[in-house]
Amino acid sequence: MAKYTWDDRLKIVDHASPEHRPGATVWIVGVYEGPSRRGSFYDQFPPGTVYTVEFEDGLSTSVHESELCAHPAD
Repeated sequence: MAKYTWDDRLKIVDHASPEHRPGATVWIVGVYEGPSRRGSFYDQFPPGTVYTVEFEDGLSTSVHESELCAHPAD
């Protein structure tokens, strides 16, 4: 079961891949777990939930749940 849901405000963990902008504030705009994780795109991620996140500048990317944590202001 997904730990986060749509529109949650989170932070990318400090030890995340550089392309995922460690320390950045993001919002959840997509949740992919279980059967919705179909296709070779998801092979790059470990098992578990993958999220599409949007940065403050409007760009988005997909990250594994392990690269997200609670936003410090929450």
